[in-house]
Amino acid sequence: MAPNITKPARIALIGCGYWGRNLARVLAEKKVLGAIIDPAPEAEALARHYSTLHMTSPEPALGREDFTACVIATPAETHYQLARDALWAGKDVFVEKPIALEIEDAVELASLAAARKCILMVGHLLHYHPAFLKLKEMVDAGELGQLRYVYSNRLNMGKLRREENVLWSFAPHDLSMILALAGEMPESIWATGQAFLHKRIADTTMTHLEFRSGLSGHIYVSWLHPVKEQKLVVVGDKGMLLFDDGQPWQSKLVHYKHAVEWKDGIPVASKDGGAPVRLHEVEPLGAEIDHFIGCISARRQPRTDAAEAMRVLRVLNAAQSSMESGESIRFEAQPQRKPPAGYFVHETAVIDADVQIGAGARIWHFSHILAGSRIGGNCVLGQNCSVGPEVIIGNGCKLQNNVSVFKGVTLEDDVFCGPSMVFTNVLTPRAHIERKDEYAPTLVRRGASIGANATIICGNEIGAYAMIGAGAVVTRSVPDHALMTGNPARRIGWVSRSGERLGPDLRCPRTGEQYEEDSGGLRLKEKRKAKPMRGQVAG
Repeated sequence: MAPNITKPARIALIGCGYWGRNLARVLAEKKVLGAIIDPAPEAEALARHYSTLHMTSPEPALGREDFTACVIATPAETHYQLARDALWAGKDVFVEKPIALEIEDAVELASLAAARKCILMVGHLLHYHPAFLKLKEMVDAGELGQLRYVYSNRLNMGKLRREENVLWSFAPHDLSMILALAGEMPESIWATGQAFLHKRIADTTMTHLEFRSGLSGHIYVSWLHPVKEQKLVVVGDKGMLLFDDGQPWQSKLVHYKHAVEWKDGIPVASKDGGAPVRLHEVEPLGAEIDHFIGCISARRQPRTDAAEAMRVLRVLNAAQSSMESGESIRFEAQPQRKPPAGYFVHETAVIDADVQIGAGARIWHFSHILAGSRIGGNCVLGQNCSVGPEVIIGNGCKLQNNVSVFKGVTLEDDVFCGPSMVFTNVLTPRAHIERKDEYAPTLVRRGASIGANATIICGNEIGAYAMIGAGAVVTRSVPDHALMTGNPARRIGWVSRSGERLGPDLRCPRTGEQYEEDSGGLRLKEKRKAKPMRGQVAG
């Protein structure tokens, strides 16, 4: 379900490392910073500085209705899971680049955002830089003529990383700009890299791109360079543009009307001194966050949406494959990374077209997965189950025999559905009246369990880790961790994440976890100390 957009945006920032601190400042300036989420000690001090909430983990914020969106600025390998959790919670999401490390994960995030009607934006910062916006406007207007060559240098001394190489850390910005200028995907990609500090992590890379239109490009990135340099050069047959972000505003973008004249069969360069292009001075990060807030308010697609991010990710993956193989990659025939482990489908089950099934899933006798459905990894569907059409089921879910999950029902991760339990999707069904346009959505949150022969009336939400007793009929939304029985179902107690019934002290007898009541039901009480989060990826 999309966030409530009648209220002003209130945004939770997840991660406050090097780049997260900049985001915290801008979000505070825009008066939308609702919380800083990071277990590191400096995060608490930063939250005090901006007079906002500090949390050590995202779960409390994701469960609160007053937070409409999340900004994620954590290490790249965490982007997919954090964005996925936020989208499951119905929050709009801004995630720093890259959107994910694997294209399959990016596709899942895009599908999930569409299904949950959430905004998903990726932090390709230079698409909001006044110099690049003006440069692209001039290129689109034909001021350079036919584009021939584009190249970029992104060089610096540090910040050195151990989680990802310099291609993944620096090059997404340049790839994003070049793909926007080209208006097409490359035809072939060749990349080389050198590792000097760690034998498996490249410190410098060169990526060459060839496009069907005849445009060529290259990207050189390094974090072992004595001075900082961020340049983009665009060459056309009628002139050139230089975007040098290291220069002051009055000379960041320069237009050179260079030309080549032929004299007696010999090419002669006719040089032009270059004219600075006047720019409107705006902080790119502030403009980027303004764009995100505007997309939240107007429910419009961001300039740097999931589709744009996936184009960049596909090229990054191809460049990485080229570096590993030492060969040029034809993009149409790009070798895929090692596929995930397969899934099992019994020979009597039916799988329609346009269905995604995660690694390790098992689908048993006579089950049917209808078109457009997405089933996460390690799910188990028993005999005679029906899913879809266009249903999303998270990872690790278990559907016992004779369970049907209809359109409009969404299951988050680790949901248990007992034998022959029932979801409805229309409140007043009649066999002789078509009411598909009246489907009411039902959301079952992470870790919830629904007992055998229970009925869930549509339009309700089952809270995280709630437990619905066998035969119960749920007619209204259920709080997190609630234990529900009867017809109509009523709460008779609380249960822990482990499924244990809690006593008056709200302490789980199995794990010792301590819980506390809040407006959304029950929640795990936060510990005072937590393992610090690793520093985040620069935007």
